[in-house]
Amino acid sequence: MTVPLSILDLAQVAEGSTPAETFASSVVLAQHAETWGYRRIWYAEHHNMGSIASSATSVLIAHIAAHTSRIRLGSGGVMLPNHSPLTIAEQFGTLESLYPGRIDLGLGRAPGSDQNTARALRRDPMAADSFPQDVLELQGYLTGETRVPGVQATPGRGTNVPLYILGSSLFGARLAAALGLPFAFASHFAPQALQEAAGIYRREFQPSAQADKPHFIAGVNVIAADSASDAHHEFHEAMLRRVTLLLGRGQTFSREESEAILASPGGQQMSEMARFSAVGTPDVVRDYLERFAAQVEADELIVATQAGTTETWLRSFELLAGAMHPVAV
Repeated sequence: MTVPLSILDLAQVAEGSTPAETFASSVVLAQHAETWGYRRIWYAEHHNMGSIASSATSVLIAHIAAHTSRIRLGSGGVMLPNHSPLTIAEQFGTLESLYPGRIDLGLGRAPGSDQNTARALRRDPMAADSFPQDVLELQGYLTGETRVPGVQATPGRGTNVPLYILGSSLFGARLAAALGLPFAFASHFAPQALQEAAGIYRREFQPSAQADKPHFIAGVNVIAADSASDAHHEFHEAMLRRVTLLLGRGQTFSREESEAILASPGGQQMSEMARFSAVGTPDVVRDYLERFAAQVEADELIVATQAGTTETWLRSFELLAGAMHPVAV
């Protein structure tokens, strides 16, 4: 496949497992991904979600980088309204200083949490409104052209960590185009505006010091297995887990309750969130991804796999690599 293939590792904590075990699995995946040909792995900032362990995103990136040698690692993304631009510049400047040429900084403006968690983070409810200005301030720290007189990021200054705008709406597409930055669309859970966002981004893109042409990354769910029945079983189980992830908030559901919710109108909305999903044997998955990439004119695909066990999770990425023959460049 000519389109580079990357991974979104959601650092999921399986039922009965621990964050430490999740991190160990993430290390194993990253080590394999280097040899399988994946371009990069990103980790997302989420808070107050018992099944996702990547809340301290920069710390996790450092841990994975220490156990790998060449694959690019980054945030997919850091929710910038939760932080000061200077703090993020220092964190990712430190990462780039330790692991030069391997660090990406993907930025989102969503809170990555609910309202109570946002308050616990001491987040200003209006912070997202200044996201474009905060991106520029952060960029200034990393390039050494600070926008705040007398303030520099150390480490960070002059590291030029590449920035990526993440989004699930037309706002992100327009911002990435205006700033001349790569744009990653979260179509693995927000498919509705994918085509329109891709078109706007390409039409409105303005070359910048970081990028002279658009670079569009599309998210897609993948579950590859040795048999179609196994793949579809894993996908259904992942949808049941999504019920708890999105609706649970400390509440647990029985399997029967989860099945009923998934079959309800609200559950159909959750199914629609996973519209772009490649599920099946490796050849079926390959054909789907090739069509998907061509349809949206993606320059890169980033895949999320929500299998139920570490073994099936790793196997899905292995089978996908074997079918797609990705080459990291």
